[in-house]
Amino acid sequence: MYIAVDDTDSRSGMCTTYLVFPLIEEIEKSGLDVIGYPRLVRLNPNIPWKTRGNGAIVVRAGKGYGRKFKIGEYKGEELWAYEKGKNIMADISIRSLSRYFILEDENTNPGVVISLRKLPESLYWKGVRYILSMEYVEKILDNYGARIYKFKNGRGVIGASAAIAWKARRYTYELLTYLPRDRWKKERWVDERSVIAMDKKTQSTFDNYDYRNKYVAIKPHALTPVLFGIRGLDPEELIRAKDMVKSDAYEGWIIFLTNQATDDHIVRRRIGEVRPYESVRLRGTVSKEPKVIEGGHVIFAITDSSGEIQCAAYEPTKEFREVIKKLHMGDDIEVYGGVRKEPFTVNLEKIRILRLKKIKVKVENPICPKCGKRMKSIGRGKGYRCRRCGIKVGEDSARYEYLDREISPGWYEVPVIARRHLARPIKLMEC
Repeated sequence: MYIAVDDTDSRSGMCTTYLVFPLIEEIEKSGLDVIGYPRLVRLNPNIPWKTRGNGAIVVRAGKGYGRKFKIGEYKGEELWAYEKGKNIMADISIRSLSRYFILEDENTNPGVVISLRKLPESLYWKGVRYILSMEYVEKILDNYGARIYKFKNGRGVIGASAAIAWKARRYTYELLTYLPRDRWKKERWVDERSVIAMDKKTQSTFDNYDYRNKYVAIKPHALTPVLFGIRGLDPEELIRAKDMVKSDAYEGWIIFLTNQATDDHIVRRRIGEVRPYESVRLRGTVSKEPKVIEGGHVIFAITDSSGEIQCAAYEPTKEFREVIKKLHMGDDIEVYGGVRKEPFTVNLEKIRILRLKKIKVKVENPICPKCGKRMKSIGRGKGYRCRRCGIKVGEDSARYEYLDREISPGWYEVPVIARRHLARPIKLMEC
């Protein structure tokens, strides 16, 4: 059976991923095995009412067989899973899980879904790219005979269902470490130098450290159960990477299979088809020059035959804005980003410059062929006249050079400090 949980945390604390430990405990009490890695599934990052990370967790339980492998540790006990297994339905104590739900937060609406069968994959794609209604999801759950448990308005049922439906066609892993409960609301220490050393020694990890902004990306912003999390493509290397990091003591760790860094949220669109709360991939030509507005944000526009839309590199994207400032009207580019409703703008995650327009700039006015003096402009497009001799020449008689664009065709992305969970880093684009 698949057991999924979502929308249990808040912006002020907790983390849905921590529930993997009591969930595994309940599975083992039922005499069942964990099958495969637990899953951490991020959904549409543009949903206005999302909790902090908009991520649901799924654990598959049943009678395991085949290879057995370690997935984590908790309070000194090793946690194991089987590579394969047969789904078996059993009773799971939802009350033991609900002790961790932040029900006092008005924006937290937990949901638990238990299904003996995998839910239709279309549910995942709609959940990661669009907005799902409870009515639509509950109809599917009813058809599949799934059990649902709602707390408050139970909106977490939507994310939990979409997470069960994920088929992991593209995936990465994340190893998360967790503090003891009495340390959740306290400041925590992760040694910066050890993170840098780990980042340089490992081959398949990514987004560990932002060197330009001196930012430790594996350490969460909020005070949550998570001490640090390392992302990568190889679970065995993640375990070695964990041991390279110096930090406060933690009481447990777990490896999740996840859709992070997959770009699964991105939909290819024409500009005229774009809708709020989507994450889109658009091809277009720069139609309005980049300009810096209040707050340090950089705004420009692109167009195709279906319409025009504003794109923005907001202040948190740091040095990425310097790339955007170098764009000019006529450049052909492809943009990736989430669509805000107000203002209706693409919040950039990365861009690909396809073709830079050659920009000719005047370096010098022409010299009079009779007296050798520098000629003066008569007016835009009207050519030049020598004030001494009265001789006129055309506009193209001036000396021109092509502008050094300082950028070149290729990929550019926001720095690690501004990276979204689902955004695929350029270094992984060929993986």
